[in-house]
Amino acid sequence: MIPSRDDLLCARTHALRAVNLPELGEVHRGKVRDSYVLGDRRLLITTDRLSAFDRVLGVVPYKGQVLNQLSRFWFETLADVVPSHMISTPDPNVMLAHESVTFPVEVVVRGYITGVTTTSLWYSYQRGEREMYGLVLPDGMRKSDALPAPVITPTTKGSDPGGHDERITPAEIVERGLVSQADWDAITQAAIGLFTRGQEICREAGIILVDTKYEFGRVGDRIVVIDEVHTPDSSRFWKADTYEERRARGEEPENLDKEFVRLWYAEQGYRGDGEPPLMDDDLTVAAAERYIRLFEAITGTPFEPAEYPAELRIRDALRTVGIGV
Repeated sequence: MIPSRDDLLCARTHALRAVNLPELGEVHRGKVRDSYVLGDRRLLITTDRLSAFDRVLGVVPYKGQVLNQLSRFWFETLADVVPSHMISTPDPNVMLAHESVTFPVEVVVRGYITGVTTTSLWYSYQRGEREMYGLVLPDGMRKSDALPAPVITPTTKGSDPGGHDERITPAEIVERGLVSQADWDAITQAAIGLFTRGQEICREAGIILVDTKYEFGRVGDRIVVIDEVHTPDSSRFWKADTYEERRARGEEPENLDKEFVRLWYAEQGYRGDGEPPLMDDDLTVAAAERYIRLFEAITGTPFEPAEYPAELRIRDALRTVGIGV
């Protein structure tokens, strides 16, 4: 169920910006997730922070819950393709996972040429580049065209919440010693497998999975997918039933992710440098509605908003599984 506009604006006041659990040790804050290392496990708390252009722009109510529960759905659904680091989800915003050694590369898989960020294929293509990420693209492509087959366009990982990701080729990944050739081959196979299956499942829901970002790690001798999978934060989704018609008219496809947030900021002249404009009420509500709508479409289940404020709820949930005090 999608809450009303008034309920979403009220919930924004209590949105989960951060969780402080000093009894669990040092907190590691990413753009969206706060995490704690608990021996051979990691506690991941998905907040309502929204990031784009490698910047935290504000908070969106229930966003963290959508990301966490949607990731759980995909980790369970795709477990036969690639295992994940997930152990359990003791709270709607919390995931307990195996601690892993993370590969220092973000694996971006693209099925279409699009995007507005400086690492997107379309951003570079429209400026005349034809060789990117070790790929060679033909002339004559238009924005939102499908690629002949999914391609991998990796980036380095920003070192902190304000750090920018940078393009890198598969050859450079191996040459720099970031990932061995054997591991990169396994990661490539895993990423394409996840993306292909994800496209099939989304297609059944009337959605096009356009592109996505994966992160991988090693748990013991296994390569696992970590962080999140096929969420509106990590992926781009379009409505399938209007794609061809809108493309023929030269219009942007109807998106069901945070791409409209990027487009809104781009229209304000912001692409990641300097102080970003503040998110207004309309943008905040629209973002929350899209996240929830996508969750319901993919999982086929109604969204049940968790109680705010979240920190006490999270503490209670962790206590029931023997974490914290």
